Amino acid sequence: MEYMFMPLRRYAEFSGRSRRMEFWMFAVLQFLISLVFVALFILLGGGLLALSSSDPTSALAAGGAVVGLAILYILVSLALLIPALAVSVRRLHDSNRSGWWLWIFWGPYLLSLVTTSVESDALTGILGLILIAGSIVLLVFYFLGGTPGPNRYGEDPKGRGTADTFA
Repeated sequence: MEYMFMPLRRYAEFSGRSRRMEFWMFAVLQFLISLVFVALFILLGGGLLALSSSDPTSALAAGGAVVGLAILYILVSLALLIPALAVSVRRLHDSNRSGWWLWIFWGPYLLSLVTTSVESDALTGILGLILIAGSIVLLVFYFLGGTPGPNRYGEDPKGRGTADTFA
């Protein structure tokens, strides 16, 4: 449980290293928060559909609740974006990789948002393939263990010595 909230305590700390446990427990926390919001959307949205056939004022009130919940979800997502990016960079640092590797995902993603007005199916397809490939590469990096001992990004978060113990 301690690892789940550690990225929130290290909110915008992009230097140093983070263990796999810290990264994945924060991912679980984000998933659980999203799950709660999805359940609330289903409950309120289902109630909205049931109310829309009988009482228009109740439907408007439920619709307002759905909009309020959507705004709250956007605010929570934006608040968790910085620690998610920071723990991702620190996780890459743990395996002695630069945080710039995140651009293998964010570059194609942001380009696809910008180029949606172009309506080029070929460009959209290429960016989609690069995005999928980049996501897989980052996922592999996140699962790999960290380098034992200190590296150029800091001390080992597990407190292990160097790899040349038996040399």
